[in-house]
Amino acid sequence: MPRILSIDYGQKRTGIAVTDEMQIIASGLTTIPSATAIAFLKDYFSKEKVEVVLIGEPKQMNGEPSESASIIKGFVTHFTNHFPDMKVIRVDERFTSKMAFQTMIDSGLNKKQRQNKALIDEISATIMLQDYLTRKIF
Repeated sequence: MPRILSIDYGQKRTGIAVTDEMQIIASGLTTIPSATAIAFLKDYFSKEKVEVVLIGEPKQMNGEPSESASIIKGFVTHFTNHFPDMKVIRVDERFTSKMAFQTMIDSGLNKKQRQNKALIDEISATIMLQDYLTRKIF
């Protein structure tokens, strides 16, 4: 069974998470510089079967797009130009950074470790993916 991949795209860094082959568990894969995202994904897709890519959709509390939405929309366009056959699903990414930070606290990471923004991005992508899997099952 192909995997599902999740992307938490940001101006500087992009967190990436992926499911196992049974699409049961979401795991953080990596955080990469955003400028290298397409090249990284080309390489990854050449090695692994991926059926769906989730891309975070930043929204404000009232549901309106946030200020970073235009940057991510540009990435989505760029992504679909490079991977026209890949199914893309946009997912609400509100609160994922806060949830990721809380996960780091709950995991016992010290203050210096919690300042690792790359880890926050990777955990955010994992949270988006796990939430999608949970909703997909029910």
